[in-house]
Amino acid sequence: MKGTAYLVQATIILLWWLGLSISPNLFAAFQFPEISSLAFNSFFAPDIIIITVLSIVRAYRPIRDLELIILGGFAYGSFYCLNASILSGGGYLATTIMLLGLGYNLFLVYYDYTFKESKSSKIWVNALKTFVQIVCVWIITLVFFPWVIMQAFEIDIVFNNTNAIPSIILFLFSSFLGLFSAYTFVKKGEGTPLPIDQTKKLVINGPYKYVRNPMAIAGMGQGIAVSLYFNSIHILVYALIGGLIWHLVVKPIEEKNMINRFGEDYLMYQKKVRCWIPTLKTQQSNK
Repeated sequence: MKGTAYLVQATIILLWWLGLSISPNLFAAFQFPEISSLAFNSFFAPDIIIITVLSIVRAYRPIRDLELIILGGFAYGSFYCLNASILSGGGYLATTIMLLGLGYNLFLVYYDYTFKESKSSKIWVNALKTFVQIVCVWIITLVFFPWVIMQAFEIDIVFNNTNAIPSIILFLFSSFLGLFSAYTFVKKGEGTPLPIDQTKKLVINGPYKYVRNPMAIAGMGQGIAVSLYFNSIHILVYALIGGLIWHLVVKPIEEKNMINRFGEDYLMYQKKVRCWIPTLKTQQSNK
């Protein structure tokens, strides 16, 4: 699982640098005001040697020290970019990407500490925590990230376009699916959707009768809806890459945790219900 995660990371970084070298628009979107392109390109060797090459090595050799070196490289680059954004008043896309990479590597290094059961079984407590989680996640992923992308690529905001109605319908449907899934977690699972405050029980009710990861589908749908509304291929790419990373990296780690917690019950559920494509046969209620 970790091996795949580090291979994905190395691939994305290589494709990113390739894109920068062949697309002036992509290169411009990642620049910091008043910082020369030469200074920006100076990141190339550290990126390739410290992060990309070591990520490839780590993919095939489970060495803890390599993970910490890669994490340190991302931490240094992230704080450099953050400071550059503060001083220059720009370069927010580059800084955001680096901070996401830092979070990604923190997750890989310390994911054993990420999964914890909720300490509360009270519905109203878990509902309140879930509400806060949803508000924060939606603001970050559906408002802040798209805004950063549109600012970096200088995409005009157009509210009255031909995609407005279908995009709004898709967004509302996806949002309902996400909210219904969260409600099911709270009511049936005695926890929240967040792994660090996860459910005590295996949830196979509501949307989970038909598909294993309805919240991931909902998030993808919302991202695609936003890209349609603003007619932005850039936001669409962001949504698709997010879904791909979730499928290749996060899902296997989550499923390993579920197997450890629920054993044969989850294995049977996993066998009967697909991840992305709805299964028409319904499952039994929580035990």
